[in-house]
Amino acid sequence: MRQKSHKMEKQTTKWVLGHKITTHATDGDYDLMMAETPPQMQGPPPHYHAHFKETFLIVEGEMDFVINGETRKVKTGESISLPPNTVHTFSNNSTSSCKWINIHSPKGFTGFFDALGIPAERKSAREDSLTPECIQKVMKIANDFDMIITV
Repeated sequence: MRQKSHKMEKQTTKWVLGHKITTHATDGDYDLMMAETPPQMQGPPPHYHAHFKETFLIVEGEMDFVINGETRKVKTGESISLPPNTVHTFSNNSTSSCKWINIHSPKGFTGFFDALGIPAERKSAREDSLTPECIQKVMKIANDFDMIITV
């Protein structure tokens, strides 16, 4: 039996709303990304996905999640899974960076990061990802990517 060769998949790293996001191409019906959130960084506005299931795995550090109005601290090695229509947001309120893996299923949310991200190679990418113009763009096009903002 012949085994399929495994090749290195395309990765793209961008800053989105102050978070460093690296998307990874997948063959399956899911999107996969690795992220790093600097200390004292807020997350996206509270939102839900009508069609996506979403999973977060904290690889290093901790993140505070607000899920349907309830706050939960998720630490290294812990994960949470959110079914569709679950209102959520997150922030890193600690003094250390947080590294995390994020999965959306089915595939389709990576386009959000492609559309809004500032290429990591740009000198001021993190700062540029937090400008009022970027935030307005998020609010304007989030629905196009099944990110329904609730505020």
